[in-house]
Amino acid sequence: MGNLVRKRKALRKKLAQCSEFVRGSINSVCATCNRSRCICKKKPSPRAYRLTYKDSLQKTRIVYVPRKQLPRIRKLISNYARLRKLIEQLVETNIAIFKEESRR
Repeated sequence: MGNLVRKRKALRKKLAQCSEFVRGSINSVCATCNRSRCICKKKPSPRAYRLTYKDSLQKTRIVYVPRKQLPRIRKLISNYARLRKLIEQLVETNIAIFKEESRR
């Protein structure tokens, strides 16, 4: 029981360290116009990056990500994945503590 409580305390401490995170995924797009003889059809256009996520009403939202911000947004997305993993571990630990307490 004491081991589980220590584990929960450690998980809470790790959880407090995850302050910056974002949910979603990054997509790269190559935009061209619809004109048949335009130069953008012949020349490769630069990639544009977008963050796609669902809001609280489950509506898909898209946010443009400048190329300079790409490493930062990737870090924020990985922080979100780490946060979800920590929350899942915390839930499992809380359930184990609850089972231990109910046996007594």
